[in-house]
Amino acid sequence: MRAWVLAGGVALSASLTAPAHAFDFFGLFGFSDKPPDVVPDAISYALEIETTGQDPVDKTDLKQALRDASTLYKLRQDRPLDGEALFRRAQIDLNPMLDALWALGYYDARLSVTIAGAPVETGEQGLRRASAAAEAYRNRAAVPVRIVAETGALFRLRQVDLNYPPAAAPEGLPRRAVTLKPGDPARSADVRAQQTLIVDHFRAQSRPLAKIGELSAVVDHRIDAMDVDIPVLPGPVAGIGRVTIDGTKDVDPRVVSSYIYLQEGESYSPTKIADTRKSVARIPALGSVRIRESETLDANGNLPLFVDVTERLPRVVGFSARYSTKDGPGLRGYWEHRNLFGGAERLRLEGDLMLAPRVDGTQIKSIKDFKFNDLGSRIAASFEKPALGGTRNDLLIDAFGVRERVGDRRFGGYTNRAGGATLAVRHRFTDTFSIQGGVTGERSSSSDALGRVDATLIGLTAGVRYDSTDNLLDPKKGVRLTGTVTGYPTALGSTVGLIEAKAVGSAYYSLDEDSRYVLAGRLGLGTIGGADLGDIPSGHRFFAGGGGSVRGYTYRTVSPMAFGSIVGGRSLFEASAEARIKITDTIGIVPFVDVGGAFSSSLPDFKEFVAVGAGLGLRYLTPIGPIRLDVATPVNKRSGDRPVAVYVSIGQAF
Repeated sequence: MRAWVLAGGVALSASLTAPAHAFDFFGLFGFSDKPPDVVPDAISYALEIETTGQDPVDKTDLKQALRDASTLYKLRQDRPLDGEALFRRAQIDLNPMLDALWALGYYDARLSVTIAGAPVETGEQGLRRASAAAEAYRNRAAVPVRIVAETGALFRLRQVDLNYPPAAAPEGLPRRAVTLKPGDPARSADVRAQQTLIVDHFRAQSRPLAKIGELSAVVDHRIDAMDVDIPVLPGPVAGIGRVTIDGTKDVDPRVVSSYIYLQEGESYSPTKIADTRKSVARIPALGSVRIRESETLDANGNLPLFVDVTERLPRVVGFSARYSTKDGPGLRGYWEHRNLFGGAERLRLEGDLMLAPRVDGTQIKSIKDFKFNDLGSRIAASFEKPALGGTRNDLLIDAFGVRERVGDRRFGGYTNRAGGATLAVRHRFTDTFSIQGGVTGERSSSSDALGRVDATLIGLTAGVRYDSTDNLLDPKKGVRLTGTVTGYPTALGSTVGLIEAKAVGSAYYSLDEDSRYVLAGRLGLGTIGGADLGDIPSGHRFFAGGGGSVRGYTYRTVSPMAFGSIVGGRSLFEASAEARIKITDTIGIVPFVDVGGAFSSSLPDFKEFVAVGAGLGLRYLTPIGPIRLDVATPVNKRSGDRPVAVYVSIGQAF
């Protein structure tokens, strides 16, 4: 039986049976603390959590810890059927909430829970009293449930001993590896974090078997203090051992091996292990990737590794939609086979349909005005054969056909029909760096204010790519650089001799460990030499403006003009800066600034018009990537530019 997967671009779903009070707009506002409505066949309750203590404490964090441990709080919108069920729910809370207080360093904490004034106590008598008190509120009002946490004194660390062989760290542990010190709150979470930091430090020193021995923590209730002894077993220095691949069924394991850049005998490094997992995960035919480490070293003192993979369903169908108030709607669909011949070969067929802007001064005012020529389209096919002969060389074949009209009725524009193909070989030096080269050719017919250009282009192309980012659709750290140079000499049959060069670089920097605040920047440059502007096909000229360029301006309208119409340029400059801020785990905001323009000369001439756009974006963060809503305005607005543009799509802007 053939297996198929359907992937959607933007999907929103809601349960018709969910109560109104539980509606949560993408997690932005959270569930309501207001108790559910009173009904005759169940018990509603109103929960109150109160904390008292000798030391000044952050009551907000303390209450949140209690909420996280409380079943009463988590299920506050789910009515128990009767008073006994409410009592059982409250009784379950006692130990987890007490553990939460101890974890924060309150080892003398006491906890009490009452239901309508009746204490939650063990035994049948306590059950009957609390159940009866709750039942007295049935069908009248929400039962008052009160949790009181008496924290007592905050215990602090008196002595912290880290015991490890001096030879393993002759100069002592670095400051970043030691976070606990006498006088700190005696939180169990901090003690566990300290153990993790120490193990991570020694593993980073090529000691993969580092671990913590039997920890000793002694609490002295007389003086509200704790003594901690952490025995460290660093283990020997080791290298990378043999790598074994497991889990491949329909995919040639040699393909997986080509994406593993570890060398047997090289120094062990957790970073290299993480990079290897990320590298193997880039193979589209694979699903999950897990790297296990042996618990013992081999005869050579190296650590064997096991790469466990699972394969994905080979076929996938997907679609996406986008919309801009200036560029109009667009639809994209694709079909892909991820393992065509058993060597992780990927064949992808893609179609793009958009509403092309009219450039003759007319508008679509009703469905009767619509014409077939108002649609623009692009079809593309790509084939990738990775790991040729088990090497790090990949075969790439791409073909396309396009029918487009770009511009608007204010500035005019151009029409273009083109088709072509590229054959290239890519060599991967590492998981982050690759180069490729090949041949390319196309036929095109384009027309604009400068006239019509019918061209045949046959050329040689070379490219380089460096990508150290941590995520394809939502990078939070790293650098991404791409550059291509393509020459179309007449000696190979081109009707016009051209040299094109393009380069794009972007960088991402997290301001905090959780990447809730990320700075992102992008710079793009392009140039064309060897021919006058009027001899260059429109599809090869540079244009700026739109959702992937300078937001706030209509698609490709920030470009040189001739006779009152857009004609494009021979050079390009684009720059963007964003601050990506997470408000919740699923919602983010992004203030941004874009700058850019295309220029008639072969090098950017900033005396010509350079557009500046600014705005604010909203991100709904999903496991597959963010859904993006950007609202932008042209800062240096031209006559006829609309004051606001809205863009909706999937993935970050860059």
